[in-house]
Formats: sequence, structure tokens, C-alpha cells
Amino acid sequence: MEKVTLLFKCQPGMGATLLAAFTTALVDTRAFDGCISVETLVDADNPDQIMLFEEWDSRGQQEKYLAWRVETGMIEMLAPVLSEPFEMHYYEAHPA
Repeated sequence: MEKVTLLFKCQPGMGATLLAAFTTALVDTRAFDGCISVETLVDADNPDQIMLFEEWDSRGQQEKYLAWRVETGMIEMLAPVLSEPFEMHYYEAHPA
């Protein structure tokens, strides 16, 4: 299982706009082949900073999903809402 975080830093006051977009967009994410779950987290001290925590069957499936989002223009549509490009990190479980 692959765990992925995506951090979105929004323009001041635009966090609610991003959350509204996610309400619709994440329906498709959750239905995408290999998606186990997606959780939306809002920074308690800064509502314009939003993180997605995703779990996927494999990194390859998440990468196919991301490529699909690029092809459909979703990433480009988010640009005016964001103050900088989103950060994405892949994590693997460790037995420690």
C-alpha cells in the first residue's frame, strides 16, 4: 500500500474555494482504480492550507491518477487558487 500526502497552500481566503472544488473532484478520486481512501485535512491554524492524505494500492496507480488529473486540466484549474505549486510526498510503512 502506498500513502501519499498533497499539501495545498492557497491564496489568502481561498481555502474554502479549494474545499468546494474538492467536494466534487474527490468523488472521482475515490472511484479511481487503486484508490483505497482520501482524507481532507485543514490546518487548524491556517484554513488556507489544506492537505490530502491518500492511500493507494500502488504508487503506479496513484501516478496514473495524477497523469489523468493533469490531462483533464484539474491541476491547471487550481493554479489561481494556490499561492505556490502543491507539494506531494510518497510514504511507505516502516516496521519501527
